[in-house]
Parts: sequence; C-alpha cells; structure tokens
Amino acid sequence: MPAGRGYRLHCQTHRRRSAPGAAIAYLSVIMIEEEEVTLLLSDLLELYGYDFTQYARASIKRRVNRLLTLDKFPSFAELRYRVRNDADYLKRFVEELTVNVTEMFRDPSFYRALRKEVLPALTAKPFIRVWHAGCSTGEEVFSMAILLKEANLLHKSLLYATDLNPEVLEVARKGIFALAPMRQYSENYVLSGGTADFSSYYTAQYDYVKFNEELTRKMVFSTHNLVSDRSFNEFDLILCRNVLIYFDKTLQDRVLTLFDESLGMLSFLGLGSKETLRFSSIRQKYKQVGSEKIWRKIE
Repeated sequence: MPAGRGYRLHCQTHRRRSAPGAAIAYLSVIMIEEEEVTLLLSDLLELYGYDFTQYARASIKRRVNRLLTLDKFPSFAELRYRVRNDADYLKRFVEELTVNVTEMFRDPSFYRALRKEVLPALTAKPFIRVWHAGCSTGEEVFSMAILLKEANLLHKSLLYATDLNPEVLEVARKGIFALAPMRQYSENYVLSGGTADFSSYYTAQYDYVKFNEELTRKMVFSTHNLVSDRSFNEFDLILCRNVLIYFDKTLQDRVLTLFDESLGMLSFLGLGSKETLRFSSIRQKYKQVGSEKIWRKIE
C-alpha cells in the first residue's frame, strides 16, 4: 500500500512464540505534514470565512489527526474533499477544531474570587454587562448567572455569550445539559462559595436538566469570531477562559487588545489558569486582583 502524500506509514513486526519466524504487520497512519494543515486552513478561510491560521499549530495538527483516525480517512485528499464539499462534515470539522473542555464553576477558586473581589465592585453600577468570549456550550455562562443572582445583581445584568461555533451556541441557548455531571458541578459550586441548594437552579427530567428561565432570560447568545470581528459593546467584566492557549502569540495580543477596547475603566478581565497578561502589550494598563487570573483596568 503506497503512502499518500503527507502521511507516514509505520510497520510494526511482532513474532509469535507458537510460530517462530511468522510475523504480523500492522499499518498505522500518523501525522500529516505541515503543508497539508496549511492547505486545510486556507480552504476554511477562503471558502467559509473561518480563520484558524493563527491558532497554535500543534493543537490544530493534533485535532486534525484525531479526525483522520476517528473517521477512517484513507488519505489526506479524502479529508480535504469532504471539508470542501460536504456541509454537514464541515460542521463536524469546525466543531472538532474549536471544542473546549468546560464545566460549571470550573476552577472553583476562580469563582470564589469573582464573588469576593469582583461582584462587590460592580454593585454600584446601574447596569452590568458581562461578555463570555468563547463560551462553548455555556456551562460557565450559567455559572456566572448564578453568581449574579446570589449577589442580587442578576436583575440589572446582561450576559453576552459568544463563540465561533454556532452548533455549541445552540446547546448553550437551550440551557439543557446532561444530568450525570451535576453532582460534580454541585461540588464545584459549594467550593466556589455557594450556599444554596444547587439543584434548585434546574429541573431534572430523565437524563437531562433544564436550567431556570430566570437565568436564560438574562443571556444573549451570538456568533463572534475573535480573530476577525470587532468590539460590539463596552463591558464591566469579560471572561475568556482557556481559549487563548490555542492561539499563537500574535493572535493572543490581537484578542487581548480587542478585550481592552471593550472594557470600561475599572472593569475586569478573567482568563484561564494557564493564561496571563504578563507578556502582552496591554499589561501596563491592568492590575491583577489577588492570586487568580483576574485583572482590573486601571488606565
């Protein structure tokens, strides 16, 4: 079997004790070439307007190779053809590239800091705007809504939740999640400082839960491309957690500048546990709040 362009075929030989000399060959396909990844990303940008060209290349290659394995493509050419010509498969492909692991009250100490350091500073505002950039399926948006409700601020708040992927936004918009992780989410909630009965925020039916409309009424879901789209409002708090780690340094700086343009004076920015402003062009304008990845705009 000839190796297609962009592939490496490895043959591993194992000998059986019961049949000396006999060999079993296994073929495994691994790692497409850099130029093939570039072709795919160019297709996505030119044909559909999805710009992944400045995403961290190692992450993109890992996810493309995962799809090649899962969907059993015989060659890179077959994958590229499907991406270019099959609208349904395009959705799957984009979802795989943009998928982020998320959960409610992820990193509870972060949410505890929001309760203690951020929300009290927003209390005096007549109206509070929060932007969840790269919200994925919405678990963290609902977490924030619960914090605002418990601080008696939800009634004068609006949460804007955006993502590049319309499929995950549709999940978030419905406010319906699997029942199985709720025990873990409840533990996260308690660790974040929550004292209410977490189950009072949703209704369970069969294997799913639906969160209360009191929460969803204060949310606006919309597609937004952090790579190419501009600021669309001024916010008091922007949360973009575990998204920047998938971007290269140039794109990280561009997105952080976008956030800076979208934040009013003395507003807050929250990032993921492995993300920082330390080496960014806007770092001088912000002061870190406590030990969590939260910064306040001071100039």
